[in-house]
Amino acid sequence: MPRRRAPALVLAVLCLLAVTATACGYGSQAKDADTAQVAPGAERIEGLDSVRIGYFANLTHGTALVGHQQGFFQKALGATKATYATFNAGPSEIEALNSGSLDIGWIGPSPAINGFTKSRGKNLRIIGGSASGGVKLVVDPKKIKSLKDVKGKKIATPQLGNTQDVAFLNWIAEQGWDVDAQSGKGDVSVVRSDNKVTPDAYKSGSIDGAWVPEPTASKLVAEGGKVLLDEKTLWPGGTFVITNIIVSQKFLTAHPRVVRAVLKASVDTNRWIRAHPGLAKAAANAQLAADAGKALPDQVLDPAWKSIDFTDDPLAATLRAEAAHAVQAGLLDAPDLSGIYDLTLLNQVLEAAGRSRVDDAGLGVTQPVT
Repeated sequence: MPRRRAPALVLAVLCLLAVTATACGYGSQAKDADTAQVAPGAERIEGLDSVRIGYFANLTHGTALVGHQQGFFQKALGATKATYATFNAGPSEIEALNSGSLDIGWIGPSPAINGFTKSRGKNLRIIGGSASGGVKLVVDPKKIKSLKDVKGKKIATPQLGNTQDVAFLNWIAEQGWDVDAQSGKGDVSVVRSDNKVTPDAYKSGSIDGAWVPEPTASKLVAEGGKVLLDEKTLWPGGTFVITNIIVSQKFLTAHPRVVRAVLKASVDTNRWIRAHPGLAKAAANAQLAADAGKALPDQVLDPAWKSIDFTDDPLAATLRAEAAHAVQAGLLDAPDLSGIYDLTLLNQVLEAAGRSRVDDAGLGVTQPVT
């Protein structure tokens, strides 16, 4: 049946159209690209009018940016309209998923873990991978010349308990240094700073460096910072999950064909990104300009894009490790992640394309959707 237009949803839509940014508490409406028009004669999938897709205006969400800009999602969805919302932080995207104002989203591993555990495994599933890498420790080379010099310095992370914050706290512990995870005080001062203001904090000298994702890392380099450590070097094979695809469990159960179409579009987008890296980079930047109001300059865009690997594999074993790091830091009680993944539909898409199946590291649902 077509989606019912409940009063709360109508209010949310009016709010998105009438105000800016996150005034409704969820996400801002992303601008549709000209290439994302519904094809003449196309039919709705499962009779659904629309599917609501969320992502961050961030290069580590490049699959969503390019898929939106190039019309891959709309092509796969036929006459079921793809609508978009952008978010600045994982908790607000999880809130939108829980409220029913979002169906499918691109998100980092830590908020996905937190959202799953806080709902006792009832609100979301991870249904695919999107990106690996793109996280660096960038420092002021005048103040920090080696890794041991990080001790005693002020280093920014994007948010308490977010993916990069957990990674940095784990790295600090591996050096044998002590930091209180909640306050950020200790042998290193961990300063929680929004990625939007971190470059200004660096220029003002209020921080000595930052453990951040792209493009913030490359913005700091453009301001004179030096990459002291690429997080890729800390993981076997140089791969670790930075962006997942999640879905509301209710939506997944009700509309598996729509979810499969979105996953097909994601796989097609990643294949196009790998085949056309220059065009893909330009497409991602164009969508960033549409969503955030400003494109990235080449000196930031080029190194940032090069450091991100786009992948359909959710790299489930690394998510398990990241959860363990959060537990060790005292930011998370030991979670039961059983059922956080349902890769059934993704593996159907991959097999149809002649590709190998991907693994859920033993964290998949026992009765997957068909």
